[in-house]
Amino acid sequence: MRTRTRLGLAGVVSCAVLVTAVGIGRGDGGDGGGGDGGKPVGPYVALGDSYTSGPKIPAQTGTPAGCERSDRNYPALVARQLKTPLTDVSCSGATLDDLSAAQDTDDGTNPAQLTALTKDTRLVTLGIGGNDVGFASTITECVKLGVRHQLESAFRSADADAPCEKKYDTEVTDKIGALGGKLTRALQEIERRAPDAKVYVVGYPEIFPGDDEAASCGGQLGLAPGDVGFLREQEQRLNSALRKAASGAGASYVDTYRPSEGRGACAAKDVRWVEPLMPTAPAAPVHPNERGEAGMAAAVLGVVLG
Repeated sequence: MRTRTRLGLAGVVSCAVLVTAVGIGRGDGGDGGGGDGGKPVGPYVALGDSYTSGPKIPAQTGTPAGCERSDRNYPALVARQLKTPLTDVSCSGATLDDLSAAQDTDDGTNPAQLTALTKDTRLVTLGIGGNDVGFASTITECVKLGVRHQLESAFRSADADAPCEKKYDTEVTDKIGALGGKLTRALQEIERRAPDAKVYVVGYPEIFPGDDEAASCGGQLGLAPGDVGFLREQEQRLNSALRKAASGAGASYVDTYRPSEGRGACAAKDVRWVEPLMPTAPAAPVHPNERGEAGMAAAVLGVVLG
């Protein structure tokens, strides 16, 4: 059994340094192939990390409490719409390894997620991958470097407009490149355990805006302006890797990025799907709020029923 801290992106302001941890998302989406459309028959099993579980969105439910599942996350909404039984084993902090091994959280242990699958399972969603590529630690370091950049810029010309990209571009790109093989093996195991299930890999929604809003968004998130674009590009690469693996394994890909464009962490509070570092709605920092989970549910249903 491995110990893992919960995913949940926590923002802490200390001495002007805001440190974050995000678990967690898409540029090219659409159905990745493999699904044949039509309404599936339950039961439904939801696998994934905190973008699936919905930390801090009321009401929190299920066990262990450390997985931080909401009864308004997208699996719950999809199950209600389809009127199908749901087993939600998604968990904050989950990586692909946590599909096949128990995951310790800050409040209880989540059994290996794949154990929820049976030969009777007919619908599976899988939303995972961000933690495998170290997106949390990368954002944490980007924020540290961004705050330093902002302080330096106030007194003199800063050395680089994207200090985090300069430091982490190769590392994150390599991790994303290695993700596909692990995800493919996980999808093969899902098929083995639930051979009659339709499987949908769910991408991550937009977190960071385009270039026209990078400067203002960087200030809100404690990032250097150039690193907003860097993190946006890495998220899109992550989503592309998820889509490619889904297609290759005969699963379908659900694009949640396109429907969420303009609704990321720097959007107005009455439209955004993802909360900023200091949330104004019940949700973990830099994670989907209730509106975001509902939008992701609509994207899933659009592919499942399409």
